[in-house]
Amino acid sequence: MKIYLFVAHPDRDSLCTSLADAYAAGALSAGHEVRRQDIANLQFDPVLHKGYKTIQPLEKDLIIAQENISWCNKWVIFYPLWWGSVPAAFKGFLDRTLLPGFAFKHHENDPFQDKLLKGRSAHLICTSDAPSFWIWAVYRNADYHFLKAATLNYCGFNPVRITRLGRIRFRKPEEINNMLDKMKKEGANK
Repeated sequence: MKIYLFVAHPDRDSLCTSLADAYAAGALSAGHEVRRQDIANLQFDPVLHKGYKTIQPLEKDLIIAQENISWCNKWVIFYPLWWGSVPAAFKGFLDRTLLPGFAFKHHENDPFQDKLLKGRSAHLICTSDAPSFWIWAVYRNADYHFLKAATLNYCGFNPVRITRLGRIRFRKPEEINNMLDKMKKEGANK
């Protein structure tokens, strides 16, 4: 399997980074091919200045991201839940990378689109200080709906699943180690 790992946490020293490291180790040990990008290392303007009327030239890191998305069978995205959603830099990455003509193509005479990234799955791995039931009950899983339906499904990714790792700042070191072990096992799965 070809797996594109994307760490959407802007801090290089984050749990998301460690989880991605563990996932990659498991995937590589199982014989999967892995490509990885960390948003903390990317150089790009996250603002889509004129919407899709005029597409800005893509920076080199965004071109590589598009190549990785085209290449993969599975896109695994690690992100923290901030203010009930994703970090702003990650939203900007999506705005700038999943462009018309690359990720989707609108129809002229109806409200539908061609999903240009069909045949790929996605796995969202979300960390948060809030417990998962709170994200469901209060935030109504807004991050998941935005990423799954309004973004990834829109472009053709299916299925899109999520793993929530909550109450992070309250976890003991051995609990974090258990999460890392589970992520390594998850990476080894097909």
